[in-house]
Amino acid sequence: MNSDTRRGGLKTRATRPELFREAIEKAEAEGASRGEMVLRLTARDSADLKRDRSVAVEDISFAGGEMRFLGVKVVTGGVEASALEPHSSLS
Repeated sequence: MNSDTRRGGLKTRATRPELFREAIEKAEAEGASRGEMVLRLTARDSADLKRDRSVAVEDISFAGGEMRFLGVKVVTGGVEASALEPHSSLS
């Protein structure tokens, strides 16, 4: 987990959505497009992302049977730890 310093040196851990956002922005800065990325989430992380009140309504979407976070396709389950794949391996 990442942490940052806020208010007088207190360290606060970044939330999971913040970590996902940072990973997406980093991959994009390295040349990947959001359309190529896949955010593979554990079932728990996926459920938490859907319920997290800090996530803006416009940051998450459900259309065509697909969940997207910040324009990145989300695939739930089948992983032990959530991770961003910069280049889609889905067909």
